[in-house]
Amino acid sequence: MAAEARDSTEEWLIPAAARAQSFSQLEARIEAAMTRAQSAESAVSEVGAAAIEAAEQARQAAELAARAAASAQDAAERAASAPAPPPEPVAPSLEPAAPQQEEWLVSFTHRAEALSERLVRLQGV
Repeated sequence: MAAEARDSTEEWLIPAAARAQSFSQLEARIEAAMTRAQSAESAVSEVGAAAIEAAEQARQAAELAARAAASAQDAAERAASAPAPPPEPVAPSLEPAAPQQEEWLVSFTHRAEALSERLVRLQGV
C-alpha cells in the first residue's frame, strides 16, 4: 500500500477546542460516555426482551387460531353430515288471498247465498 493512500496521523488529532483541558475533565467525559453506553445497553436489552415476549405471544395466538380453525372445520363437517331438522309447522298466513283464490271465494259465496235464499223460500211454503 502506498504511503499516500494511508490516513495521515493528523486526521486523528482532536481539535484544541474539543480537547479536555485536564485529566479530570477527560475522566468525566469517559464516565459520561460509559453511563450513556450502559443506558443504551439496558434499553436495547429491554427492547429485545419485549420483542421476544411479543414473538411468544404471536406464536401462542397463531396456535389458538389454528385450533379455532380446526374446531370450526369440524363443526362445519358435523353440520353438513347431520340429518336435516324436521320442517317447522307453518302458521296460516294472514296475507290477503291471491286473485285466483278470491274468485273461488266469490263464486262460493254467491252459490251459498243462492242456496240460502232457496231454503228460506222453501221454509215459507
